[in-house]
Order: sequence, then structure tokens, then C-alpha cells
Amino acid sequence: MQVTKDLYKKKELVLNYLRDRANESFSEIIKIYGQKDYKDRASEINKEIKNTTNNIITIINQRANSQSWTKNEIIQNILMVTYCSYIVMIEFRNYAWPYEYMTFSRRIGELWEPFCKLCFDYPINTTVELIEPPLFSDVKNKLYIEISDYINQLKITSEEKRTLIDYYDKVWSLVTSGEIKLELDLHILLNSVKYNIDFKSGFQSNEKGNTNRLLLVASIYKNIIGENNECLIFVRAKEEENNHYLQTLKNSGIWNVYCGIETYDKIKEFSGFDILNWISTNIDWEKDFSKETIKYFKQEDLVKYLSW
Repeated sequence: MQVTKDLYKKKELVLNYLRDRANESFSEIIKIYGQKDYKDRASEINKEIKNTTNNIITIINQRANSQSWTKNEIIQNILMVTYCSYIVMIEFRNYAWPYEYMTFSRRIGELWEPFCKLCFDYPINTTVELIEPPLFSDVKNKLYIEISDYINQLKITSEEKRTLIDYYDKVWSLVTSGEIKLELDLHILLNSVKYNIDFKSGFQSNEKGNTNRLLLVASIYKNIIGENNECLIFVRAKEEENNHYLQTLKNSGIWNVYCGIETYDKIKEFSGFDILNWISTNIDWEKDFSKETIKYFKQEDLVKYLSW
């Protein structure tokens, strides 16, 4: 397969190449793990397909640089190769270890987030940039110094100052017994505003623990860190398909929540790339899967989960 700047127009070529590579690897994997070790077979073929995909993306980046491809050509090629790799990964995972509805629906959702994030790895909009999330330990230490400085300048006794600082430490111990992970799925800087973004395929199960964590994290960004920090949730599912935990976040006043088409519109606004149009134009799960694979999905009533 020749990697050219119009490779994104040759879906069948990319699919066939990835399938041929996967077939070569799968033959070797079966020799090593046999027919019974289905979990190991599935894990290994997944790794091999990822390696092949990464190699193609490396070539794309090198040729884009040497041949001065446009930003649009780069992202279109990266998306096409990535989508085709998803098709082949799902096919061979199903060969090695047939899907049932829970693992299949979860897998389709898991692949959505990294796919969308590619728009920010290769943005059309040159003013958006990826940034590092803050460390909770740094935030905590900075706040501790500020509080200590404030208490120490109060006109009270040294004993009273120590007592206040002790109470401050006790409050923190109630919040957490360790470190809080402030890293979300995506952190970008655009027009002097830091956007901290969490991707969710949907809120359709018991999300209480995750909801409480997200409320705590956003409150730290908004009320303690400040500095033009905004917290956003990008949800794949339409709003009416989600449960009350999403509404809790939406009504919190500290999270901006976007669902379905709203999410894609926001990605376009930030990255400059119309990913919804790309998905509508290029993704056709039922047509792109092999006949054997789609036959199995229809028999097991899994086709209904093939939706982004």
C-alpha cells in the first residue's frame, strides 16, 4: 500500500492492507496460543493491529512534513486509517473471542473518545493547543501556602494560628485521604481559556461514584485553581438517552455539558474540523465489516450498538 495524501479516499485499500497484515499476525498467534487461549489471542492480535496502524500514521506524518500536506489532508488520512483499524480490530477480536452485547457496546463507546481526540492532535485551528493538566499536589501546596500566609498575618496568638492551620488540615482530610486526579481526557488552551474536557460515551448505568468525582474535580478547577478554567463534558449519546446522573452534572453550574450533535459542534468550534460531517460521509459500520462479521452481529442483535 502506497501512503499518499489522498489515501483517505481509498478506504477499501486501507481495509484490505490492514486485514492482510492482521491475517499474517493471527496465523502466528494461533501457533503460539492455540485455539483455547482466546483471551491471549484477542489481546495479541489487538496489539499487532495497533502496531501496524501506528506505523502507517508515522509514515503519514513523515510524508506530510516532507511533502507539505495541508492540515486537512493530514487529519483526513489519520481518521481514515484509524477508523479502518477499528473495523479490523473488532473483526479479529470477534474471530478470536466472539463478542457478547456488554463487551461489544462498551467497546464501540471506548473507541469513540480517542477518535474524537485526533481532531485536537492534528487541529485545523492553529490557535488551539494541548496543555498539561495541573497536579493536585501542586494545587494543594499552593493553597496551603496562601492559607498559612493569611493566618500568620492575623493579629492572634501563635497557638491560635496553629489551631487554625490544624483545622485547615482536618478539612482537607475530609475531602480526600490521598491525591485527587485532576487529569481528564483532554486539556486545551484556546483564546486564553483553559478547557478541561471529559469524554463520555453515555450515562446509562450507575454513575454515582464517577459523578461525585467529576463534581469534586470541577469544583477544584473553578473555585480553587480559577485562572480561566472551564470544565466541559462531551457525551456521545443524545441527551434523552442518558440518565439522571448527567442531569446532576448539567445542573451543577460547574460543568458545561454537550450531548450528541452538540458535542460534534463543539469539537468543530474548538479544533476547526467538522468531524460530524466526516463521520456521516465515511463511516458505514455495516458495509465496512466483513460479511462474516456483520452476519454474526446481526444474529446476536449487536448491530444496534453500531452508532456514533
